Amino acid sequence: MAKAGARVKITLRCSECKQRNYNTNKNKKNTTEKLKLNKYCPFCRKHTEHVETK
Repeated sequence: MAKAGARVKITLRCSECKQRNYNTNKNKKNTTEKLKLNKYCPFCRKHTEHVETK
C-alpha cells in the first residue's frame, strides 16, 4: 500500500472570473505558499493566472 505522503489535492481558481477550473497535486513540504500558475480559462477564453484554493 502507498504511504500517506506530503502530497495534497488542490483546486486552481481563475483570478479574473473566479471559476474553479483545474485540479492538481502539490507537495506541502516543498511548496508552503499558495501555488500560482498561468493556465487557460475556458470561461474567460484567455490565459489568466490561476491561484490555489482548497
